[in-house]
Amino acid sequence: MTESKGHVAERRCIVSGESAPRAGLVRFVVGPGDVIVPDLKGKLPGRGLWVEARRGVVEAACAKNTFSRAARQKVSVPEGLPALIENQLENGCLSLLGLARKAGDIVAGFEKVKGWLQNGTAAVLVTASDAAEDGRRKLRGLSAGLQDVDLFTSDQLSLALGRGNVIHAALRDGGLARRFVAEVNLLAGYRHGEAPMGRPSANEECE
Repeated sequence: MTESKGHVAERRCIVSGESAPRAGLVRFVVGPGDVIVPDLKGKLPGRGLWVEARRGVVEAACAKNTFSRAARQKVSVPEGLPALIENQLENGCLSLLGLARKAGDIVAGFEKVKGWLQNGTAAVLVTASDAAEDGRRKLRGLSAGLQDVDLFTSDQLSLALGRGNVIHAALRDGGLARRFVAEVNLLAGYRHGEAPMGRPSANEECE
């Protein structure tokens, strides 16, 4: 069954018992060997077990045997599952930066980023978490009202963009930028315990 256009799909968190938009939850399925498998893209077969996308909630599900109760069978939870999910969310964000590079939708380097901010091309400012405060302050002074992301180290940004020493980057407006912002909000919510703003779903079909 598909969701009607404009309808916000909701699912029930197996920890809290409360329903929430599926964009703010993580889907799990019981995989081979009765092992719990995270399904961030919502495409794996099987009945979905949904958990609010906050690390503390996932940790509670692991500690309290919630997955077995929700699945109505004994299941195994992989060691380090909460960290695995965070890594997958993080890698998803960085992969989008790589796609933006290939599409020509991102620039890196202080002067290029400054230029995009000044001429209104930039929609998202990306600053390495280990950036010097001086450069960070100068660019933020030009980026009022823009999404400002500083969740990734310079090494991570450099690897994602295929060049060395990336400290500052900027994305132009478009589908990739909007997907990146949604994924970043989900990651930030997962890490810091704030309610995620949601993300576009690649698969709008019910399980």
